[in-house]
Amino acid sequence: MATGGTIKIMQGNEACVEGALAAGCRFYTGYPIEPASEIAEGMARQLPPAGGIFVQMEDELASVIALVGASWGGWKAMTATSGPGFCLMQDGIGLAAITETPCVIVDVQRGGPASGQSTAPSQGDVFQARYGANGDYSLIALAPSTSQEMFEFTIKAFNLAERYRVPVIVLADEIVAHTRERVYIPPADQIAVVNRKQPAVPPAEFLTFKPDADGIPPMPAFNTGYKLCVISQVHNEKGFRAKGKEGAALIRRLTDKIEKNAGAICEVEELYTEDATTIVVCYGSVARCARRAVKDAREQGWKAGLLKLNTLWPFPAKQVKAVAARAQRILVPEMNIGRIALEVERASGGACEVIPLPKLDGKCHIPAEILAAIKGGCR
Repeated sequence: MATGGTIKIMQGNEACVEGALAAGCRFYTGYPIEPASEIAEGMARQLPPAGGIFVQMEDELASVIALVGASWGGWKAMTATSGPGFCLMQDGIGLAAITETPCVIVDVQRGGPASGQSTAPSQGDVFQARYGANGDYSLIALAPSTSQEMFEFTIKAFNLAERYRVPVIVLADEIVAHTRERVYIPPADQIAVVNRKQPAVPPAEFLTFKPDADGIPPMPAFNTGYKLCVISQVHNEKGFRAKGKEGAALIRRLTDKIEKNAGAICEVEELYTEDATTIVVCYGSVARCARRAVKDAREQGWKAGLLKLNTLWPFPAKQVKAVAARAQRILVPEMNIGRIALEVERASGGACEVIPLPKLDGKCHIPAEILAAIKGGCR
């Protein structure tokens, strides 16, 4: 257990800034948008004294393209936005995916579509985070539910981005972003920080996208002596345009480096799932209410359990399948029309009933609503 450190009372957005700085982020580019604006404001204040750079771009597409460029310049880089801006970023996220650019994108979700509800929480971007850009690729998306997790998951996002050379999305929501609560910040020497792998061969032998044995290429920065060819088209190991089998091999590797490592990437939390007949599967701020509902149900004699998804993409199908095999039914409360419930149903493979509990009125579920759904089934 960590010793020392400090305890602060802060919003989730403020905790995100602290986590980014602790992870080594020194470049932020973005455009202000509610309910993510405090992240940009915090970075504007704190990055320059830390030796970093803050740039406000003209829009979100320019922001994510600058993010890619900064990362190839050797910086750990981040941006933050909300749903409408996240839409504009999709082209750049595809660029980051095909060029294997490590970067972190925080999406503080609000009601949509389009301008939607700028101050209301939502979880409506979960599919966009996975399928927003064109073509086949895989990336990583994390779903914090507390200010503490905003701090910790931001660090984890940078570490995963550097490890797998992939854009990582932090899928928060307005409630998490603006809930002010206790956050523990460990001493810097007790925070694990991952940096991208550097080449083990001299510049003359280096190929821009030649993977190591783990399927992930090393990544030197521009202007460090290595010849780098970075393009947005399907390419071969040299970085030159490719077709046919070479192109197919790249797309397969971009997907496999995430999906085949899902066991190492995916993180869930379980509560009372060993004997539960009804299991609540949820993520983000809804998990706070679900935890209370499950505890209340237990006190009243109902065999309820909780599976909290900290990782949404790659989807933790193995963990969902395991609890589905023990339960009679699964409840999936989420602040959208029922998106992750579809993934839960797919992963459970018909082992038990899956019941979506969607909510679309710009408000989070309350524990009583989830408790009532738990009581609607058997003990």
